[in-house]
Amino acid sequence: MCGIVGYIGDGQAQQILTNGLKKLEYRGYDSAGIAVYNGEEVQVCKSKGRIAVLEERLEHTPMEGSVGIGHTRWATHGRPSDENSHPHTDESGKFSVVHNGIIENYQELKQDLLDKGVIFTSETDTEVIVHLLADLYDGDIISTVQTAVSKMRGAYSLGVITEYEPDKLIAVRFASPLVIGLGERENFIGSDISAVLEYTRDFYILEDGEMAVITRSNVSLMKMDTNQAVQRDILRVDWDMVQTEKDGFETFMLKEIYEQPNAFRKTILNRIDSAGKNIVFEGLNLSAELIQDLDKIYIIGCGTAFHAGLVGKYVIEELTRIPVEVDVASEFRYRRPIITKKTLVIVVSQSGETADTLAALRESQRLGAKVLAITNAPGSSIARDADDVIATIAGPEIAVASTKAYSSQLIVFYLLGLYLAQVKDTILGDERKLMIEALCKLPEQAEAVLQRANDIQLYAESIKDRKSLFFMGRGIDYAVALEGSLKLKEISYIHSEAYAAGELKHGTLALIEEGTPVIALVTQTELYEKMVSNIKEVKARGAHVLGVTLEENIELHRVVDDVCLIPHTLPLFTPILSVLPLQLIAYYASRSLGNDVDKPRNLAKSVTVE
Repeated sequence: MCGIVGYIGDGQAQQILTNGLKKLEYRGYDSAGIAVYNGEEVQVCKSKGRIAVLEERLEHTPMEGSVGIGHTRWATHGRPSDENSHPHTDESGKFSVVHNGIIENYQELKQDLLDKGVIFTSETDTEVIVHLLADLYDGDIISTVQTAVSKMRGAYSLGVITEYEPDKLIAVRFASPLVIGLGERENFIGSDISAVLEYTRDFYILEDGEMAVITRSNVSLMKMDTNQAVQRDILRVDWDMVQTEKDGFETFMLKEIYEQPNAFRKTILNRIDSAGKNIVFEGLNLSAELIQDLDKIYIIGCGTAFHAGLVGKYVIEELTRIPVEVDVASEFRYRRPIITKKTLVIVVSQSGETADTLAALRESQRLGAKVLAITNAPGSSIARDADDVIATIAGPEIAVASTKAYSSQLIVFYLLGLYLAQVKDTILGDERKLMIEALCKLPEQAEAVLQRANDIQLYAESIKDRKSLFFMGRGIDYAVALEGSLKLKEISYIHSEAYAAGELKHGTLALIEEGTPVIALVTQTELYEKMVSNIKEVKARGAHVLGVTLEENIELHRVVDDVCLIPHTLPLFTPILSVLPLQLIAYYASRSLGNDVDKPRNLAKSVTVE
């Protein structure tokens, strides 16, 4: 949600800021702007709409200067408009601020400022911050920012510049991510690493309650409340820049769909011993004693990560017989969960910055649970706060709709389930070896599924004008159906719902009428006949059914209207393969409707506020 970029150095800030904002477009936004100090004053240019609109304005009024801040806004307080766009300035124009997050007590602060005669020009909570800075300024921007922040409640990251001290760029973080990029006689800030990866590979990751005072040649980290200096190791990022570009694909989402087989290989790599019999997690602190004593596991996530957790539940319970409960992070922290020292909490987050998941992590630790994080961002807040981390090695994911991060999370759940079973000795060694062999075949099998994309595209184009579509499955197929439904609705805007097929008679059949598209997942051998019965139920009401099934289930052709075959694998591993055609259906349906697939309306990549 929203994006921050900042620069101080010897170069021209305008181009660096707009380039950085383009790298943050995947986060979702409805307006953009920059502020640059030109040697005499802070100039601001901002606009509702895409960054292209901002660039067009800058062509007419370019900004000279080597210090600046930029922002892409996703509306929370106030509608999308030029006035509500960031950066915000005070009445004198001498202070400028960009802000991610929410100031919860902004109304109280605003009223105090209104009583002093301050005039507001926007509907945002952010404008309160910049007027507060102007009101409190004591000749030292560092102490002024610290005083202002002490009066604020909420979650936020800030970038601040002022005409009074133009040799400084101030960055602040509290419960909203912010990184510092380190260069030669230039330094940067960004909501995430990708914003400035074009210019540097060396970063500091700000922690909650910290601020940075940044000049051309120096970065000082300190605690906001005590001024105590903070020492931090430099994070060296080894991503190839090509990984953050489209690399010949028409969109980031399509590129990331096709990157999945390689992401699987990387996530599996070095986590299986040379004999192919055991799972190895280097650096994992979960003791054998703790694993033996576990009486319950919670898996917590949001959206797609929650759906990955549903698959994880089936996997872990099947392999270990440990009870597993899956919960939405935003609900978990408010329902007084029953946690003991024998509870393991697994939090799942692609970005490692999801606000509700981070809050659930901290609440779990407060209640005494050990927390294991599954994330694609090893340097993130969730990775740092968790007791243990298993990284997915998916590489940067730019498209808002998650594909390779989700499927890599499933790979981690397979590895983790096998590892827990190995420690608890709930699966014999020979059986475990067969499962590991099947796991290692998944990347190649995924490639085979993706080679059939043309057939899937034809089906996707056939449903583009439908107002509603249903997914159904049983067992682990139902978990995948939920993810397929989410993908379709979030990028094509076609109404879609997923149901456990056994629930059809309990209400859902009322929604099935002539021509209604239904996608049925039929990959679980012991549930095959029951799924055929459910398909016949919807067919009898006029549904047009696509069956997603294993290639050996030839007879399903006689039951459904269309069929999508996936290679044979163990029933527990089918989600990795069955989700691929569902991702492609969503993708091609969206493209045929002319939607912006990488940046679906109203959605953001990383949800860093509640």
